[in-house]
Amino acid sequence: MEKVAMVVVTFKRQQLLGVLFESIKGLTQAPWRIVVVDNEHSPETARMVEQFSEDVTRQWGKTIPDASGNDSRVAYVPMDHNAGGSGGFSAGVRKAYELGAQWFWVMDDDVAVLPEGLDRLERWSGSHEVIQGSRLDYDGGPFYWQYHFLVSLGIPDPIAPAGFGYAGYKVMNTMCFEGGLISRGVVEKIGFPDPRFFIYWDDTLYGYLASKVTTPIVIPDMVMRRTREISNWDIAGVRQLNSTSDMNRHYIMRNRAFMARYFMQHGDYRPLMFSLGTLATFAKEMIRLIAVDRSHLMTGIRALVGGWWESRALLHDPSWKPMPPLK
Repeated sequence: MEKVAMVVVTFKRQQLLGVLFESIKGLTQAPWRIVVVDNEHSPETARMVEQFSEDVTRQWGKTIPDASGNDSRVAYVPMDHNAGGSGGFSAGVRKAYELGAQWFWVMDDDVAVLPEGLDRLERWSGSHEVIQGSRLDYDGGPFYWQYHFLVSLGIPDPIAPAGFGYAGYKVMNTMCFEGGLISRGVVEKIGFPDPRFFIYWDDTLYGYLASKVTTPIVIPDMVMRRTREISNWDIAGVRQLNSTSDMNRHYIMRNRAFMARYFMQHGDYRPLMFSLGTLATFAKEMIRLIAVDRSHLMTGIRALVGGWWESRALLHDPSWKPMPPLK
């Protein structure tokens, strides 16, 4: 693949970031650029990135220069505030785009890439423009991800088949910024990720937008593993309900308003069905609270209700506009 830029977003997790950096050095194919977005703007992270840049230059040498003549393989993007995952990925994809990237491999700091990760993605890049590689969970087992989205309800499909079938891949209409690969052409058509989400649903929505201009797929090839252990509740040995924070709970409900606004733009908003999906989302989060995060029951309920209330105002904000396409 020509000019692959890895886009990494990090915030206060230097130990995990170090694990990711070590795994990148083990790749069998050198990325053209590695863009590190630091939401903490930490001197420690800046030092780590500087050392990492020296290491990969020693290992792989300089890279193809960008439009400005810069041939450094690593770009550091310190943010002046914590913009959340969505703001970080928006800034990172923008930076990689401005440098001239043709492909964007996006990921958080709590993963480690597998040595042949890029090679496995490359096999599909000739026929598809958005590719989601499979992942291993932190315990080494396969990680199940809900790749199909029920647009009318605005929720992941809880019964989407786990198998890949005869095609060797599954068509998806969503995305995960934990290892998704996106072509420059798609970014130009749908714009940069929307930073207003802060966290949650931003990658889901970006995959939905991508499905309007191409056919995104998820492949069985393992390209990375998760490195952060999270409490969870196993469901039938395949799916699991992970622990989360009250901040996440707030944005899970609040950002449904942004989701609905994009659906309106594309003629996919069904008020009654979407309201049912919101109720289902609230119910799922209540189950998560009781089954996994019981110690946060009261604060969690307040976060869910507060986010739901905020979404009502955002749903009717007359100043809201979608992220514009680049071309």
